[in-house]
Amino acid sequence: MKKAVFIFSIFLIGFSTRGQQVEKKKNAKIAFEVDGICGMCKKRIETAALKTKGIKFAIWDVKTHQLNVILNEQKTSLKTLKTNISSAGHDIKGFIATEEAYALVHPCCKYRDNKIVLEHSGALKKEKN
Repeated sequence: MKKAVFIFSIFLIGFSTRGQQVEKKKNAKIAFEVDGICGMCKKRIETAALKTKGIKFAIWDVKTHQLNVILNEQKTSLKTLKTNISSAGHDIKGFIATEEAYALVHPCCKYRDNKIVLEHSGALKKEKN
């Protein structure tokens, strides 16, 4: 009888731990803001995202600075994606590009410089406070 109770308790523990695992999605849709100001920034951001293993789709909007991605959470994480984009020279909340990476972006893409931001016209302009 004790053996049966022991086996049953092991069986229940196995089910309870399996139920607590977080299921990783193959097509997780995620959006977040990435700093940039022009079409060259768009290309650089999207390329950095798509070069990340597990990213299936990436599109960045110049007006809203919103990056929309579809990622396979079984192959990569959001942290890895954000690290790769910041390594390309673009800031994300919590992931600031290094000075070396930022220095490599094209002179018209210096989104940290208010003067350059103001030189971009209309819809391409990013307001800095």
